[in-house]
Amino acid sequence: IVVYTLGCKLNQCESEAVAAAFVQEGFTVGNSSDTADLYIVNTCTVTSKAEQKARRMIRKFATESQHPVVIVTGCYAQLEREALERLSDRVVVLSLDRKSSLLRLPAFMARHAINLANPFEAIRSFVIESEHEDSRNVFDYDAVTFSYHSRAFLKIQDGCDNACAYCRVTIARGDAVSLDIDEVIERALSIERRGYKEIVLTGVNITAYSSNGHSLGLLVSRLLKVLGSEMRIRLSSLEPDRLDDELIGVLADYRIQPHFHIPVQSASDIVLARCRRHYDEQRLRTSIEALRHIKGDPFIAADIITGLPGETEAEFEKTVAFVKDLNVSQLHVFPFSPRPLTELFDAHDRVPESIRDQRAQILRSLSSMQLQRYIERQIGTKVEVMLEQPHDSVWSGLTGNYLKVRCLDLPGNASSGMRFTAILEYDAERKLPFVRYQSRLAHTAW
Repeated sequence: IVVYTLGCKLNQCESEAVAAAFVQEGFTVGNSSDTADLYIVNTCTVTSKAEQKARRMIRKFATESQHPVVIVTGCYAQLEREALERLSDRVVVLSLDRKSSLLRLPAFMARHAINLANPFEAIRSFVIESEHEDSRNVFDYDAVTFSYHSRAFLKIQDGCDNACAYCRVTIARGDAVSLDIDEVIERALSIERRGYKEIVLTGVNITAYSSNGHSLGLLVSRLLKVLGSEMRIRLSSLEPDRLDDELIGVLADYRIQPHFHIPVQSASDIVLARCRRHYDEQRLRTSIEALRHIKGDPFIAADIITGLPGETEAEFEKTVAFVKDLNVSQLHVFPFSPRPLTELFDAHDRVPESIRDQRAQILRSLSSMQLQRYIERQIGTKVEVMLEQPHDSVWSGLTGNYLKVRCLDLPGNASSGMRFTAILEYDAERKLPFVRYQSRLAHTAW
């Protein structure tokens, strides 16, 4: 089985739960470069490029020589079912709002293994039956193992009420909903008992979390009270309009990883208002400065959309100046992609694609410079590192502040998920940061 994921950390979280369900039933879970009998493609609809990549991978998987079954699900599948079904006669589409039924597919396949002379028809029958079920629970994704990450993912929220003018994720995912706070606590404790050292809290908009009067800030506060000193918590995207004093205050705890992802999109008030974002440039500035104040020099990444309808050169330059002035560590740059069913899809004042793409390239170059400057500031500092996977006998790791590093001089018992403290160094020839395992530092308290 191969589970191929596009898009956000929420998709990654849900894919991990599906993969874990297969592992529990004795199936082998591989990577996209492996041949498989069943491919599950978990799609994204944020941009046309994400959809294009999904179509390319679906066609690739469907033409493998072993004639596999390709199940397509996720946000793109929710909105464009027929287009995806036309890609291949090996494709079965399962809509997003029935994706959790994939958690039952492994048991179904194991139970009917001797009758799976034609796996395509058996799986298609399962999917058709699932599409007609009355019940759905977006919080069924509770993975007990993680096949593609050394960290654990915990879904606490789904959907979004913002209805930004460029985004159709809210159309696919629906209104904002939150997992009951007591269930969040129990799942987090279960993850800790299974030996994981880091939990990534994820959702479409986790800052909209609300359960029994508990906001995200109160949830994180409760998690910090019940989890041990060795556990680390990482947060997925944080909407700037909901970064209040309560939330920022709890983020100061040393167990919260010094890495924050902010969907900025633009630093022009005019553009933000046109896109129906719920903040202005000053709120962005205040939020990022507050995060930096409580964490010293955290890794701060930002999403930016270039070429939004009506964006002038002056408005674009405001975003460039903002990134430099606020010392943003890295940018995720998205050239504007008009999405069907959204307010800006039929906008008449679109920026020419050549200018849009030119602006995207300017920001990507700026991002590379900002990341290099951030790495240089961190050289010689003490960092916590979590081992990920070995490649050509050299392990990769991820620091608490989200730097990908090569890990050298590891002990013989090194394994994925192992965490240690080290001094960050820099390989000028490879232009990569690295760390060396040193026993005198490895277990130093953070």
